[in-house]
Amino acid sequence: MIKIIRYPSPDALPGLLRRPAIDALALEKQVRDIMSTVKTDGDAALKKYALLFDKTELDSLSVTEAAFEVADKQVPQALKTAIQLAKKNIETFHKTQQEPIRVVETMPGVKCWRKSVGIEKVGLYIPGGSAPLFSTILMLGIPAQLAGCKEVVLCTPPSKDGLINPAILYTARLVGISKVFCIGGAQAIAAMAYGTETVPAVNKVFGPGNQYVTCAKQLVCQDGLAIDMPAGPSELAVLADKSCVPAFVAADLLSQAEHGADSQVILVSDQEETIVMVLKEIESQLQSLPRKEVATQALKNSKAFLVKDKAEAIRLLNLYAPEHLILACKEEEKLGEEVVNAGSVFLGNYSCESAGDYASGTNHTLPTNGFAKAYSGVSVDSFVKKITFQQLTEKGLQDIGPAIELMAAAEGLEAHKRAVTIRRK
Repeated sequence: MIKIIRYPSPDALPGLLRRPAIDALALEKQVRDIMSTVKTDGDAALKKYALLFDKTELDSLSVTEAAFEVADKQVPQALKTAIQLAKKNIETFHKTQQEPIRVVETMPGVKCWRKSVGIEKVGLYIPGGSAPLFSTILMLGIPAQLAGCKEVVLCTPPSKDGLINPAILYTARLVGISKVFCIGGAQAIAAMAYGTETVPAVNKVFGPGNQYVTCAKQLVCQDGLAIDMPAGPSELAVLADKSCVPAFVAADLLSQAEHGADSQVILVSDQEETIVMVLKEIESQLQSLPRKEVATQALKNSKAFLVKDKAEAIRLLNLYAPEHLILACKEEEKLGEEVVNAGSVFLGNYSCESAGDYASGTNHTLPTNGFAKAYSGVSVDSFVKKITFQQLTEKGLQDIGPAIELMAAAEGLEAHKRAVTIRRK
C-alpha cells in the first residue's frame, strides 16, 4: 500500500517528495464563484449554500444563547475535563510568548521600543463535518484571547439537522467566543472576509480546512485580507530506526492518514527491517479503523524511504519540510538540532503527534505543503501586530541629525533632510 523507495538519488528526491496534486484551475473557478456570490448576496447566499452543501435549511446563521446552554448539557463531564486540561496546558505554553515592552536607548536621547497590539477583529474557521475539530478552537481561541483581540468570530459548518456539534459550542464558550455562525466551506471564508448582514468582516482569518477552504483563504489574501498561513492537507513524516516501537510508528502514521484522502505520510529509515515491520503493523491496525477507507486512500499518496544513514535522512526530511515530524530513534534530541524545516517536532517513542494535536500545549495549526521552509505555526504572535515607537529629545536629534541629513541628501530626498535641519536650527 505504501510504496518503498530504496536509496533515492538526490536528483530524484524533489519529484518523489511532491505532494498529491489537485486540479487547481477548476477548483479556483468554483471557489471564486462562491465567494463572488457571498460578496454580492450576503446572508441569502450563505443560506443557499447551506442547503446545497450541508443539506440543511437554516432560519438563522447565528448560534443562539439557548443553543450554547443545550450543548453544555450534552457534552459528557469526562470530555469537559479533558478539554479543560488541554486548555490549561495550551494557555501555559502560549503565555510564555507574550512579549513585554523593552525600551532601548540606541544612543543618548534616542529611545526606541516595540509594542504588541492585538489584531482588532479575527475570524476562526473550524471544520465540523465528519471530524468536528473542537480542539482547533483551543489552538486559535486561546492565543487570540492572550493577544487581546477585541472581536473573535467563529464559523463552522452545521450538520444536516442544522445544529453545531456540542463540543464545538462548549469549547467556544470556554475560551470566551460567543459570536458563532453555522457556515462552512469557502462561503464561510468569504463571509468573514467581506462581511454580510449577520457576519462581521474581520482583519485576519485563521483555521484549517479542506481544499475549498484553503483556496478561499488564498483568494481573500489576494484581496488584501491577512490569513494565518498557506495550508493544505495534513501530513506527517517519521524518522525511525531499530530503537523505535513499530506499533507506535504505525499508529502515528495512521493518525494522520485518517484526516483525509488527500493527506500524506512519509516514513524514513536507514534500516529496511524497520520499514517492513512498520508497514506490517499499518496493515494490521488499519483493519479496525472506523475511517479505514479514508486512511487507505491517503496511504496511496504515501511513501517509505530507505536511506543509507541518519544524515541522509535529515537532508531528505528538511527538503520535505513536513507539517509534523516524529524522531522515533536513538539520539533524538541531537538529531532534532539538525531539523531546520518542520512545523512541529516530536522527540522519542512516547512523543506521539496526537499529544501536540490536543493537549501538550503547543499549537497544532501548522504550515503544510512545504511551507514549513518559511512559515511558523500559529502562536500569540499570529494574533498581534508589532508597532514600533521612538522618542527623541532635542539633544538626541542634534547628535543623530547630521547622519540623517547626509543620508537623506545622498538619496536625493531634500524634504527628508529639511525635516531634521529645521529642528536643529
